[in-house]
Amino acid sequence: MKWKKVWACVLVLSLMGGSTLLFADSVQERVRVWLNGRELKDGGYVIDGKTYVPVREFDGAVDWNSKTGNVQVIKPNVHIFLFKGDTVFGNVNKGKLKFNVFSQVDSLNNDIHAVKVAIEDPSGHVKDIQSQVVQDRKDNFWFRTYDFTYDFKTSGKYSVGFYVQVKPDSGFVKVAEKVITALN
Repeated sequence: MKWKKVWACVLVLSLMGGSTLLFADSVQERVRVWLNGRELKDGGYVIDGKTYVPVREFDGAVDWNSKTGNVQVIKPNVHIFLFKGDTVFGNVNKGKLKFNVFSQVDSLNNDIHAVKVAIEDPSGHVKDIQSQVVQDRKDNFWFRTYDFTYDFKTSGKYSVGFYVQVKPDSGFVKVAEKVITALN
């Protein structure tokens, strides 16, 4: 009689261990995920045939409400125009240039605290251009920076980014960008 109980326990434990290993194996199936030609840092996982990707990887601001368990991804439609005087431009020669940034924002369906525009050089150094607190919630608006002078010291690609800040105590997150190519 004892032998049957031991055998039953071994069988149950081996089945439990095997199913745990199968579950762990399915969770560990990592996949590489690319977004607009850029590999996402954290990648994704395939679980039960579905691919899961961390929501913060999608170049939007994320607002997590722990009370309701809701996650909101804030990614408005932003068009960025670069003006040198009254002329729109995209490529520049190395050296100093005075210009301003005009951002047209629409499809903003969430409350945000502030916006800013910044420029990133080819080596990754970011310089803030201008920021502003959003007074009234609107689903569309325009944000134009003052004229400023920037020194394009090296050849390469510079990124002018439009950022949103969801809450006063959160950081700014880039939700759109325009690339300027500095030529020799």
